[in-house]
Amino acid sequence: MTTGALLTVVGARPQFVKAMPVSRAIARTPGLTEVMVHTGQHHDAALSDSFFRQLDLPEPAENLGIHGGSHGEMTGRMLAALDGVIARHAPDLVIVYGDTNSTLAGALAAAKAGVPVAHVEAGLRVFDRSMPEETNRVVVDHLSRLLFAPTRAAVGHLAREGLVEGVFHVGDVMQDAVLAMAALPDQGDGVLRRLGLASGAYAVATLHRAATTDSAIGLAAAVGYLRQHAGRLPVVLPLHPRTRQAAGHFGVDLAGLTVIEPLGPVDMQRLLAGCALVLTDSGGLQKEAYFHRKPCVTLRDDTEWSETVEAGWNRLWTVDNYRPRREIDDYGAGDAAERIVATIAHFVAEHLDAPSAAAGIRP
Repeated sequence: MTTGALLTVVGARPQFVKAMPVSRAIARTPGLTEVMVHTGQHHDAALSDSFFRQLDLPEPAENLGIHGGSHGEMTGRMLAALDGVIARHAPDLVIVYGDTNSTLAGALAAAKAGVPVAHVEAGLRVFDRSMPEETNRVVVDHLSRLLFAPTRAAVGHLAREGLVEGVFHVGDVMQDAVLAMAALPDQGDGVLRRLGLASGAYAVATLHRAATTDSAIGLAAAVGYLRQHAGRLPVVLPLHPRTRQAAGHFGVDLAGLTVIEPLGPVDMQRLLAGCALVLTDSGGLQKEAYFHRKPCVTLRDDTEWSETVEAGWNRLWTVDNYRPRREIDDYGAGDAAERIVATIAHFVAEHLDAPSAAAGIRP
């Protein structure tokens, strides 16, 4: 049997989680092999290495150790390093996730080398090109041969940009990952017990986006909003290193919040499962709140996950009330990874004997 060689590029913690169900599905699929490359974008051992251990992901074949610097500098260094990685491993397809600098670098390096790209979480848009993530999404989608959209809205966004070939509405791999983590045994003595929390009697918050942490005004506004809620119930804030550094730099006081060290992925899911409310500037956590059926407030002026707002589980912090609540049927039944890998296997099998047809980027 001819083997299709897949190279997966990850760099940020949410990408490790998304890769878990896909990597497991690849391992179960005859004719496919995977090499995972970690760019090093998220490099703190407490936030990176522990994810691979807790998610039972194989250690990356290569860790490029690239982090820090401006968006352009970081992406450029990753691009140069990944060029060599692709030359060494000669993959038939490169898989990238989401919208980070690692995503963009992986897609660009593959396209320059004439290797097809598969983009997981294709088609997300907030229609704000001032966001680095939005630029990354658009460029990566236009470089990709396989575009795996988590929602019908994402499929529509791609169609409006002329991208219809190779587009698949597969559901959301994060739902697959959340279901898989829920089935894992508690590690240690349970995160709620360790933190002295009672189920249903606290909120979970995260702050980490550059738009929040890069200015004193933005960070103070977000922290002030969390404090308003902390007057009603404890707000547990696993503190991202970037946010800790920004708070110190700008002199933003975190008093009144229950600040804890960052958690591994399984503990974070346990914390979400027991909370009463989620407050976040994260894209992924908005969905995870829904997967646990927890109301969410997004500390941003827009969201790439508009269906969570339309279905009444999420609201922007600029809006006072939720819409009427209903279930969301876009995210699939926990089989997104299987659908992605089946499509990849078919694509690779078709193109292994016709490399010239697979080479290059979307015309």
